[in-house]
Amino acid sequence: MLLFYENDPKFEYEIRGLLIGFWPGAFTKKSEHAQPEAEDLRVPAGKENRPEEHFFFRFTYEGERGVLAGGLLASFEEDASGLVTEHFVLAGPRPAQKTALKQALYDVCSALTGKKLPWGALTGIRPTKIPSARLAAGLSEEEILREMTQDHLVSPEKARLALQIAKTEREILSRADFAAGYSLYAGIPFCPTRCLYCSFTAYPIGAMKQTVAPYLTALEKELSAVPAMVPGKPLQTVYIGGGTPTALEADDLDRLITHMKNTFDWSAVREFTVEAGRPDSVTREKLEVLKKHGVTRISVNPQTMKEETLAIIGRQHTVQQVVDVFHMARDCGFDNINMDLILGLPNESEDDVRRTMEAVEALAPDSVTVHSLALKRASRLNLERGDYRNLRFENSEERMAIAAEACARMGLLPYYLYRQKNMAGNFENTGFAAPGKEGLYNILIMEEIHSIPACGAGVTSKCVDRAAGKITRCGNVKEVEDYTAKVDEMIARKRELFGG
Repeated sequence: MLLFYENDPKFEYEIRGLLIGFWPGAFTKKSEHAQPEAEDLRVPAGKENRPEEHFFFRFTYEGERGVLAGGLLASFEEDASGLVTEHFVLAGPRPAQKTALKQALYDVCSALTGKKLPWGALTGIRPTKIPSARLAAGLSEEEILREMTQDHLVSPEKARLALQIAKTEREILSRADFAAGYSLYAGIPFCPTRCLYCSFTAYPIGAMKQTVAPYLTALEKELSAVPAMVPGKPLQTVYIGGGTPTALEADDLDRLITHMKNTFDWSAVREFTVEAGRPDSVTREKLEVLKKHGVTRISVNPQTMKEETLAIIGRQHTVQQVVDVFHMARDCGFDNINMDLILGLPNESEDDVRRTMEAVEALAPDSVTVHSLALKRASRLNLERGDYRNLRFENSEERMAIAAEACARMGLLPYYLYRQKNMAGNFENTGFAAPGKEGLYNILIMEEIHSIPACGAGVTSKCVDRAAGKITRCGNVKEVEDYTAKVDEMIARKRELFGG
């Protein structure tokens, strides 16, 4: 347990984010009292025999002066040994105050754990936001790297990576007026089975067959309402994700995409992506449907090329199926195939990562997205943690380097990056692509250039109002039956969001 309290609740979000960086998956608790009471200091039941896992952090703000004290929960008293204290200045605008506090908290956590985080004191999902903004403001690369490493305590390697990706994104986004358009997302909440680590809206399709047809009817109704919400804006990228879209039968895929093509003006679409992520969901007939409708980019996602790990995480396919489906997609004419991989999967070693990358290199995909495992709250891995206590989850700089070096050998360059909470090793997810094969939708959703109406169960729409400098969101209900019954309400939410 990580207990913290402030005499003024100024920076709760930033504090939680950084604590989670040092202790992924730990229970973080904020005291609601000016001084923690006995109830606040109680260790969660069943954890009493591990006092070395429980820490407290006291933040005291007095005008422009801040003091942070941290230590083991067992040494709560001010004069106890082992307490680490940092003083910091809370002056100037809020961003400056936030930076000062996070630097102090980083130093205290680093002293208590002996750890350095690759992304330093940064807690947001978009580390490239800083170099992007600084490039736009005319700062030199040296000034940007100095700010990243000195102000935000980012490692030199990650600072250079963020800067490289920011420059790549700027070049790609300069090719068209993306601020004038919008992207569209359609969610298919079905999969062959649910993976151990998955936190997305995804239901085993075998048990949900009777819900597919009414779901598609509701989805088509929601999609039909979208064009009136974005009048005069060209549709520029389309993404069908999930779940696993190819869990649908070929006829259902054909039905859905035909409806989308008949509903939207496709003349300005620059990229059309469909996830074919589970090899056990793909057939030649389905690939031919996608090709017929002009899908330009697909994903064939192994996550790992180790059979034993595939069985542990609940992916009911073999490595050979991955290889076969990849070649089948090439035979069908797809020249932009992405492969998703996850580092930090249970019981995998550096040699396992190396063998996975060698197998991927032999296939020569056009892009590879390297994820660092995130232990999400809604995943079976987290909800049923006791059942998996004998599994080891580990990521490292060495594993990340193995993947990055393999991508470089394939001629794939990093082009987008984001982070999540509770990531193994506190690393990042990075997309690598051959020049011209970058996932444009991925960049647009990260850089928040334009609005993205999203349709389907469990999705979130985003409205970008650049004139007002405001971004707002609304979500759809997650359960398939709820969505089908309440699709009119989902449409009303979206109309309110977009004002259309």
